[in-house]
Amino acid sequence: MSADTVDQEFSFTNADFERVRKLIYGHAGISLHEGKKAMVYSRLSRRLRDTPYRAFAPYLDALERGPADAPEWQEFVNCLTTNLTSFFREEHHFHALAEELKPFQGKAVRIWCCAASTGEEPYSIAMICHESLRSMSQVGLVCSDIDTQVLATAKRGVYAADSRGLSAERLRHFFMRGTGANAGRIRFKPELAKGIDFRPLNLMHDRWNLGDPFHMVFCRNVMIYFDGPTQRKVLERIHRVMQPKGLLFVGHSENFTEAKDLFRLRGKTIYERV
Repeated sequence: MSADTVDQEFSFTNADFERVRKLIYGHAGISLHEGKKAMVYSRLSRRLRDTPYRAFAPYLDALERGPADAPEWQEFVNCLTTNLTSFFREEHHFHALAEELKPFQGKAVRIWCCAASTGEEPYSIAMICHESLRSMSQVGLVCSDIDTQVLATAKRGVYAADSRGLSAERLRHFFMRGTGANAGRIRFKPELAKGIDFRPLNLMHDRWNLGDPFHMVFCRNVMIYFDGPTQRKVLERIHRVMQPKGLLFVGHSENFTEAKDLFRLRGKTIYERV
């Protein structure tokens, strides 16, 4: 056994790690730097326990032999995606959203949340839509994620009652409180979630089939996992599915000033489609 596999449950060499980096980059566009080896081992070793494989090499061999739409590819991606979110995270975006929705009184508006994660961001958008437009009937809200496990959580809409970011008023208006075995949990009211379309989507795929162009896109803290060429490719694709002068909301550490032919800065981490 090589030195870099000592005291590990599964054999995981530097060569295995490089293969993982190559596979996740090719399949999902995620760029893992060299310091992520321990994280990769920790996450993928949980998956290996549910498979017949006792080492990473044969597991990766099987992935490479299988088709790109094989179920195990989805498990692989689910293990390696990072999901850090909360209700009304980066709150200034939601104040801006409320302002931008004012001209849409009585008009249809389409919004895409392309990293739905466990659902806090989509439901935050939905709450602002209800507050600004008084319903979701005119809103087409598409919420996607590459990770099918977190997307299933988002669809359920069940969270801890003390979830960060929710005011007492919004808790009362938008959520049901659990009782008995569900005490300490809240659920977004299903009747208020009508119009939210949750679907799996890989930003690396060529065709997204998202319907009519969007007026607003939330793509926050996604591009930080991509290298420069991949960022450009995704921005070009987002540009194609947006209305002219549509708004792109991005994460606090993301900057796309080099893509001025696609988007121009409109406000704090908010870009306008050119």
